[in-house]
Order: sequence, then structure tokens, then C-alpha cells
Amino acid sequence: MQLVVARVGRAHGIKGEVTVEVRTDEPELRLGPGAVLLTDPASAGPLTIETGRVHSGRLLLRFEGVRDRNAAEALRNTLLIADVDPEETPEDPEEYYDHQLIDLDVVTADGVEVGRITEISHLPSQDLFVVERPDGTEVMIPFVEEIVTGIDLTEQRAVIDPPPGLIDDRAEIASTRDEA
Repeated sequence: MQLVVARVGRAHGIKGEVTVEVRTDEPELRLGPGAVLLTDPASAGPLTIETGRVHSGRLLLRFEGVRDRNAAEALRNTLLIADVDPEETPEDPEEYYDHQLIDLDVVTADGVEVGRITEISHLPSQDLFVVERPDGTEVMIPFVEEIVTGIDLTEQRAVIDPPPGLIDDRAEIASTRDEA
């Protein structure tokens, strides 16, 4: 199975290094020297990681055969894809691979069906479940423990405790402007 583990960002310096947006909780395993990664677009790869280092909180990689800024900049926005055994699971029991979450049924804590996870959207601040509702509409649910209270892979469901307004129109408006 193939998992997107990073996206190539800007070139860094003049010797072929690139910044990467990490999309894995296991960068030391997936993005270490010697790792061979497939790419999207496929024409950019496969790429073999030669070196990696952290600079100012950002991961920098250098790939074999990429020796200058122009070659590095040509890789910008390329997705890096690792081939992973489908039976492999993260070490931490509170972590999940996207493929484990796709197609889970989403229900509220009191058993109300919300829909089915069709996609995981990875944003800089948090991940979102893209959930297709029974009527065909979509709702996005932040994948944070305050809202997603449980994942049960055996039962194939995610239990949520959504705040008012997240999946319905019962939003609570809290404003002190009208009180004055």
C-alpha cells in the first residue's frame, strides 16, 4: 500500500536541499537517509533520500542526484510516497494511518449516524475528517480528541461529540456586544 509521507516545499540554499511538509507521524522511519520514495507526479521519481536535517524547526532533505537549487526547485509540490505493508500499524495505539480511517462510520456519542469518512485532509494546524452524510452533503470534522472521542477499528466507527453548529444548525452565538 502507498502512503503520502511528505510534500516537497521550497529549495533551501544552493546545494539541492528542499524543505518538506511532513505528513507522517514517523518521519524518522519514513524519511531517513536511504529511503526510496515514489512521487506524484511519477515522472519526478523515484527519489532516494541522501541526507536529512532539521533547520529552524523545518525538515530539510537532499535527494541523490539533486545537486543544485534549480533541480531542487523543480521538485516543489511533489508528493513523496512510501510503500507500506498494509498490515503495519503505528506504534502508538492512539495514532492511525489514513487507510485505517477511510470508510469508518461516524456516529455521535448518543448513536446518531453522521456519515462515513471519505477523506482525511491534512492541514498545518490539525487534520480533518471529510465525512459524507447520508443525504450526499459533506461535513468536515476536526480530528482532535475533544471532538473525536473514540476510534473503534473493530466496529469500523468513529465516535464524535460535536460542539453545537459543527454538524447541525444549532450554533450558540456568544457575544457580549449586545449586553451593553
